[in-house]
Amino acid sequence: MDNICHTLVGAALAQTGLKHRTRYGTATLLVSANLPDVDILSYAFGGGLTALSFRRGWTHGVLALGILPLLLTGLVLLWSRACRGRGDAPQAPPLRASQVALLATVSILTHPLLDFMNTYGMRWWMPFVNRWYYADALFIVDPWIWVVLVAGLLLTRWTGRETGNGKRETSAASHRRWAMTPAAVSLLAIAVYAAVMLGASQIARRTITQGLKADGRAPLRVMVSPVPLNPLRRLVVIEDADRYRFGTVYWLRRPVFAIEPYEVAKNATAPEALVARQSAEGGAFLSWARFPFFVVEASRSSPVVHIVDARYTLDPDAGFGAVAVRLQGR
Repeated sequence: MDNICHTLVGAALAQTGLKHRTRYGTATLLVSANLPDVDILSYAFGGGLTALSFRRGWTHGVLALGILPLLLTGLVLLWSRACRGRGDAPQAPPLRASQVALLATVSILTHPLLDFMNTYGMRWWMPFVNRWYYADALFIVDPWIWVVLVAGLLLTRWTGRETGNGKRETSAASHRRWAMTPAAVSLLAIAVYAAVMLGASQIARRTITQGLKADGRAPLRVMVSPVPLNPLRRLVVIEDADRYRFGTVYWLRRPVFAIEPYEVAKNATAPEALVARQSAEGGAFLSWARFPFFVVEASRSSPVVHIVDARYTLDPDAGFGAVAVRLQGR
């Protein structure tokens, strides 16, 4: 998901009362909610294709999820020692290394869980297994999630922490437990929303696959992808042996699923495509691409092979989801 979403999740966690468990609790939750995206620095080394093959891997996988909370805890302790309490509020709780590690772990885990929910996917087992996993449930930028989380944060700020009897909690009581603040309710609402979206995509994929099999056109794979703003609509990519077909799911329409009148040939066995696969650019892109197809642009001297991921675009010249590989001679 986008970093606005990750940041809002960290802020909402803080407003459930977790920020009172230790000094720098809010900062820990905000930073750790975004920390796995430190791999964005890969764009500075080798360009976009290097980043594509590195992103959502080493810093998002199971090894990093164990190491990053400890690294962040160490940085917080160093920061505290360097500051020596300067700028701390008088009522701030004491610094507890164990609580910093706990908050960092909780918040960091929300990051790959959210990233897993979209079509870009996650490599959970890196660096041990280089395999992508996709939930295909949420669009990578979902403003509805922003709205719910911002509403929860604002309501928490306006109403304050209240006990079940309507009395404001003391600072000592507030850090001992998770408070059911509006921010906590917003996090639960997002969890329910994500579960419903996941279920809708899974039901649609299973129904479409069974329907195509019944028609004698069993697909190799089916992806049911969320779209911006409209939770009731999905785009569908259907992979056959030599081509991709496309469709649309709209839950308020009958029939719910409709095949689009266009398709794209994979062209994967063309001689130029086979050469492009072996290039550094082609290999890096294909390590990330989910539904690749090849478009050969012939010229008298050096053909260009466009490798396109049908998950994102059908345009060979797209700025994202496609790469051009120039071959040396024929």
